Amino acid sequence: MVVSVFRHRVVCMSEFQTLASIAADVASGRTTARAVLDTHLARIDARETEVHAFNLVMREQATAAADAVDAAVKKGDAPGRLAGVPIALKDNMCTRGVDTTCSSKILAGWKPPYNATVVDRLAAEGAVFVGKTNLDEFAMGSSTENSAFGATRNPLDISRVPGGSSGGSAAAVAAGFSAGSLGSDTGGSIRQPAALCGLVGVKPTYGLVSRYGLVAFASSLDQIGPFTHTVEDAAILTEVIAGHDPMDSTSIPQPAPDLVAELARGVKGLRVGRVTDLPEGADADVLQRLDAAFDALAAAGATIVDVTLPSLSFALTAYYLIAPAEASSNLARYDGVRYGVRVPAGDINTMYADTREAGFGDEVKRRIMLGTYALSAGYYDAYYGKALKVRRLIADDFARAYSTADVVLTPTSPTVAFPFGSKTDNPLAMYLCDIFTIPTNLAGHPAMSVPFGTGRDGLPVGVQVLAPTLGEATMFRVAAELERAS
Repeated sequence: MVVSVFRHRVVCMSEFQTLASIAADVASGRTTARAVLDTHLARIDARETEVHAFNLVMREQATAAADAVDAAVKKGDAPGRLAGVPIALKDNMCTRGVDTTCSSKILAGWKPPYNATVVDRLAAEGAVFVGKTNLDEFAMGSSTENSAFGATRNPLDISRVPGGSSGGSAAAVAAGFSAGSLGSDTGGSIRQPAALCGLVGVKPTYGLVSRYGLVAFASSLDQIGPFTHTVEDAAILTEVIAGHDPMDSTSIPQPAPDLVAELARGVKGLRVGRVTDLPEGADADVLQRLDAAFDALAAAGATIVDVTLPSLSFALTAYYLIAPAEASSNLARYDGVRYGVRVPAGDINTMYADTREAGFGDEVKRRIMLGTYALSAGYYDAYYGKALKVRRLIADDFARAYSTADVVLTPTSPTVAFPFGSKTDNPLAMYLCDIFTIPTNLAGHPAMSVPFGTGRDGLPVGVQVLAPTLGEATMFRVAAELERAS
């Protein structure tokens, strides 16, 4: 049954236009933004109940935006690179006057007074926002089962997870509810769902895309990036949202890279790194697809070189000290005073405690406690301080690897999409889902997942392409070649 569901999805792929073709059709007048929107809303009406990709479908706002694009085209004005393209936004990105919940009870009813920078940049290019997507609460999870509003299901097989934490954004694109979407990636939360849903997912270099208006989980790790059906679409969205933003102090002071022009260059002469000491944990079907990816790149003219990354085996441990520590600090602002839920109590300290008890879910509480412990007096040097040293070692290992390789290939996820509930009772098993994605976040480098065939039960496998800081152009060249080969 699972295989037949996935095969049906492959057959139906042709009905999902690329965002590049949608924008071209709308700009040329071959279709209208309103017609495109109606098609996507019809798909939402047909399947959203079973998939639950969205926390909010923005029908009125989307209709008004589509009509504005059509009016611009009719007047002869330039409608933008994303003219009429339906885009979904992860519900941890601020949208002015629209509920932004982070899938948490504690932010119920909060409507930001401003847009995230990425939202403004997409809107300026004519994108039409169809909704805010579900996520693991405050982006803490790998399956989108930790949402206060219920789990999201994988459109390829609704008995399985779509990955997380950006599972709603991945599901929206995989189900054809939007032509593209944005997610956030703190330890793999774009790439892992992309792999499980058969999509392209990109985590740019830290600082290449503004974090202004992204509700923080771990500020030194968070990065916004796209989900799409094709590498070209991912390149377009990355170009649109990237570039310096004075509102973000960590934003790199340089313009967005030119990525689309790189896609046809091929990989001849490039050095592709094969990690000889890759951490264990990947299933055999996933490793088979990785081997096939190396063979395809070699056939296309790339040179496969062996590299070692000895500190990668410590990345998971370091991450689950650094990320919770930053989360415990960032989430201290949710106290029932300034915004969101407040539980009345007889004194302020009880109100703080009762509000946070009622507002946060179990996984968020677990990580706050881990982070607070790691930062506490007497334990800071023993845990958090050592984790920062491991982070430095990981960056150094990557630097040595990139001295002999232009990019590195690894699995994205150790498994294909897994059944609901199979890991919820074992947090460590869930955390291991990100074993191959976390190191890149710690180093601040770019990485992306590209669909490359299928594994167990006919479900998609993603291959991860990693590159050094600001190496997006080369990364996209390799991804485009993998896409052609697959």
